[in-house]
Amino acid sequence: MMAAAGAATQKRPLRIAIATDAWEPQVNGVVRTLRMTINQLQQRGHIVALVTPDQFLTVPMPGYAEIRLAVAPRGGVRRSLRSFAPDVVHVVTEGPIGWAARRWCMDQGIAFTTAFHTRFPDYAAVRTGMSADWFWPVMRRFHRASSAVFVSTKSLRDELSWRGISNARLWSRGIDTDMFRPDGQLDEKLARLPRPIMLSVGRVATEKNLEAFLGADVAGTKIVVGDGPALASLQKRYPDVLFMGALSGEHLAAAYRTADVFVFPSMTDTFGLVMIEALACGVPVAAFPVPGPLDIIGAGGCGADAALSLPIGVLDDDLAQAIRQALTLSRSAAAAYGRTFQWSACTDQFMAGLECAISMGQQADRFDQGDAVIPDSLAG
Repeated sequence: MMAAAGAATQKRPLRIAIATDAWEPQVNGVVRTLRMTINQLQQRGHIVALVTPDQFLTVPMPGYAEIRLAVAPRGGVRRSLRSFAPDVVHVVTEGPIGWAARRWCMDQGIAFTTAFHTRFPDYAAVRTGMSADWFWPVMRRFHRASSAVFVSTKSLRDELSWRGISNARLWSRGIDTDMFRPDGQLDEKLARLPRPIMLSVGRVATEKNLEAFLGADVAGTKIVVGDGPALASLQKRYPDVLFMGALSGEHLAAAYRTADVFVFPSMTDTFGLVMIEALACGVPVAAFPVPGPLDIIGAGGCGADAALSLPIGVLDDDLAQAIRQALTLSRSAAAAYGRTFQWSACTDQFMAGLECAISMGQQADRFDQGDAVIPDSLAG
């Protein structure tokens, strides 16, 4: 069995089920995180089974036609989990599959963990015009029965505690440093564009706040990599911006390397995996001083704990000013910092959480009557 740091004390391979509403062909940080984590788990000898939307009849998610949601998956989820007989279940998302897996674990007394990948209350608030406070009771109910709620940053863990979700546990993020590195091919077409080249990567959706980047008064060429429901409207509104669609693998790495600055305008992401991918390729980051960027870049640009000798990004309420300052920063410093985000250490954290959940045993459902009731019939 292949071993990694932290795996030596594992007495036997675990049977780990992962239930998620987010999966390929979706291209986002959640899917990339899962794919890398699964690879790490299998390398350590663990047995992993997936419960994903492609195993069910699906319908387009309202507002996100490219995201497919499972229709009434409860029966299929239960059969899959019962057949696999997991030692522990990791429930990734608060969607139909996630609710069904959560219910099965509670009914069967199987330990399970959850993850808070997406600021669903903030996203829902942007799309509905309602206060995010209306949606937090749903999050509390979903995560309260979990033995551990994985979060990517300490600031998110603190926020969830303040919101009444006190069982949060740190699970950071890593990248493929063999792919995302400063030395490698450039995108020849992008390299011929007027400098500086400003790049943003991610879902092209309202909650990503791309207008703050696209409307910033800075000279050069603005490039957006990604797909999403707002793509067509933004292309019409910003004809001078190059929208490249979704990229992956070496094509994405080449785009990062060719850029002079990476711009992350989102104010709702829980982490921002694309920031560390860009850094590892030697591209300084410009962003707003909000959770996510603060946890990676730090208020002063020298990391969350201000321990770096040179800044690797700039956070400013004036995004144009952040972009201009980030263009002056050291690419080698950015690359060195980006390479510190290793998947092996992240998987150590994940495994520690799973093992803790197993040792604790299945917790009683701590749902209280003060929470808004979102019936488990969401899962069918």
